[in-house]
Amino acid sequence: MGNEASKPKSGTNFQVIGAGMPHTGTAALASALRILLEGPIYHGGTQIAKGNPRDILLWTRLLRRFPPRTQTDRRNSFDTLSDLLDGYAGTADQPAALFVPELLELYPDAIVICTVRNPESWERSMRSVSRKSALWSVGLGLILLPLPGLRHFVAYANCLRRCFVYMYEEGESLTTHTYRRHIEWLKEVVPEHRLFFVNVREGWIPLCDALGMDVPDVPFPAIDDEEAMRRVSKETIMRALKIWTLVIATILCAMTAYRWFNR
Repeated sequence: MGNEASKPKSGTNFQVIGAGMPHTGTAALASALRILLEGPIYHGGTQIAKGNPRDILLWTRLLRRFPPRTQTDRRNSFDTLSDLLDGYAGTADQPAALFVPELLELYPDAIVICTVRNPESWERSMRSVSRKSALWSVGLGLILLPLPGLRHFVAYANCLRRCFVYMYEEGESLTTHTYRRHIEWLKEVVPEHRLFFVNVREGWIPLCDALGMDVPDVPFPAIDDEEAMRRVSKETIMRALKIWTLVIATILCAMTAYRWFNR
């Protein structure tokens, strides 16, 4: 996840489909693309946590119909994706990375950039996420209830998990099998001349080569996906708990006043 959600800018030309799995440098890619393309980038994790509250509902609706099988489903997918991504120069992270074939058709001039890392270290990172998610899963829906949009996060996460099971045969603890299957899938559905693999640890050159652009005279964004996710998660939960504190305090005050007037 990046630091802040991007705001769409009318008239922005969509150029890049970020197709990397979570924890492969998607936040760094999004920040780098903002610099190179001079436009807002839709980083899925950040936009869902901090962006328009309606987005999580639209994505959940898309994920429930994944993969789109009928012409009606396909038409609805195109309409919803176009609505979500209008005004952005590109995407990064899930859930947009599940819709690469649709995005290729929707944006025929866009290229696909998949962020990569060592598969074994990726599995360790995802195992850590899975353990922490299990600890929060029981009460998370209740905690997030005061937050518009994010009150639907548990339903969204469950839908995303089901899509992962369909795509990679894994939904809870993701392993190198999921990582490698994702790479294979991209090679199957994306024309070779439109598909690029980038390791963000290598800095600007691989990304700029893919885009056919000069290297900018600024440092490459140094953002750790796991640390960014941890920070955004903490901020979100603290925001929800503050609202709950206010709600509970208001109820207690009302109960105290009621008892005082009726003693």
